[in-house]
Amino acid sequence: MILFWNMNSKKYLLVMMCVLLHGVLYAQQEKRFLKHHISILTEPAMEGRGYVHKGNEKAAKYVVKNMKNYGLLSVMPDSAYLQSYYFAVNTFPDEVFVSINKKVLATGADYIVDAGSSSINIERGRVKMINLNKVKDTTQWNTMKASFGGNHIYWLKGVDSFNKRMHTGMRHLAKELPAGCYIVPVHGKMTWTVATEQIPATIIYTEDTVMPHYPRRGNVRIHAAMLPQNKNRNENVIACVPGAVKDSFVVFTAHYDHLGRMGSNTYFPGASDNASGTAMLLYLANYFSNSPQHYTMVFIAFSGEEAGLLGSDYFVQHPLIPLDHIRFLTNIDIMGDATDGVTVVNATEFPKEFSLLQRLNSASGYLPQIKSRGKAANSDHYHFTEAGVPSFFIYSNGGKGYYHDVFDTGASLPFTNIEAAAKLFVAFAKALNKPY
Repeated sequence: MILFWNMNSKKYLLVMMCVLLHGVLYAQQEKRFLKHHISILTEPAMEGRGYVHKGNEKAAKYVVKNMKNYGLLSVMPDSAYLQSYYFAVNTFPDEVFVSINKKVLATGADYIVDAGSSSINIERGRVKMINLNKVKDTTQWNTMKASFGGNHIYWLKGVDSFNKRMHTGMRHLAKELPAGCYIVPVHGKMTWTVATEQIPATIIYTEDTVMPHYPRRGNVRIHAAMLPQNKNRNENVIACVPGAVKDSFVVFTAHYDHLGRMGSNTYFPGASDNASGTAMLLYLANYFSNSPQHYTMVFIAFSGEEAGLLGSDYFVQHPLIPLDHIRFLTNIDIMGDATDGVTVVNATEFPKEFSLLQRLNSASGYLPQIKSRGKAANSDHYHFTEAGVPSFFIYSNGGKGYYHDVFDTGASLPFTNIEAAAKLFVAFAKALNKPY
């Protein structure tokens, strides 16, 4: 294209430069906003947003503080922003130590402790190899289990094939093991979780490449503390931007909780899962606080997701807004890298809204692709869907695969296309506020 060099062309060029510069600065502003909140939510003071040192409560207070600062209102008569509920959880608040043949293993990187494990203290325990491939039936297995005990560390080999042969899984096996210390070698990624009950055994999953070829002796010191239900308060955060129609709602949700600590020296930052989604929720809350819509915009930050979608389940059982007045709900999880676009769970359940999302994306070229997925019980949208609330769960596709591990840090997130995802969420919410 050739532009003639005259005053009108100069004015045109100046206008175009200003438009382009505004777009770049706006995108940078979005990224700075998200990075800022992710940085705070993943810092050590948040304790991994789990149940040691009340990390979950610290995170809830942080979300409330920002919702208030943005001018969002409470939906509750007493003007509170928090919905409290309780559940039991197993924790590892202080000592977690494992060494084999005098080699100290790195907590979180070389090994993880089964989330339901009990406390144990073994000094110079003999490592005994147990080949589960020799177990052919339940009778043999019961005989073998009866032999476990003493100051030994049992290295279980062939666990995967054993579970297939016995038509069971690792969770069931863990509950079956008697009190004692067990090492289960793992090839590839290790992921931690949250347990709401404690098992008799202490199970250590180790990266198989870090274990010595001939393990002889080991030291294992693990302190587990079971928090009873009445001692573990959890809180959902809910706030709103009133619309012209006060009693109909467009809702965004995300969970702010994560896995917490595995001992006093190791915590799980949970940047992608789900500080990123929480930061996106705060971004949308801030945006719509300055741009009220036709319907009331509601923003909910759930706790207890990692423990089994407990926060969203409690909310659906004790709703603070009428569930049948929710026009649509969008749950956001894992929002650190959309290199390959996003995936929409429940796309097949709500084809009209999925088609709307696709049209918005195609019209503005926000993301390279939007993938369709069916119904799944994999995040906080699930209980709403089961209660008849139309809802999506949207997560980004990309990243280095860090998930439920110590490597999921803010520095690991590239934020590719995340500004575009934010724009798509805004456009989707605005479209939901109109007939379509």
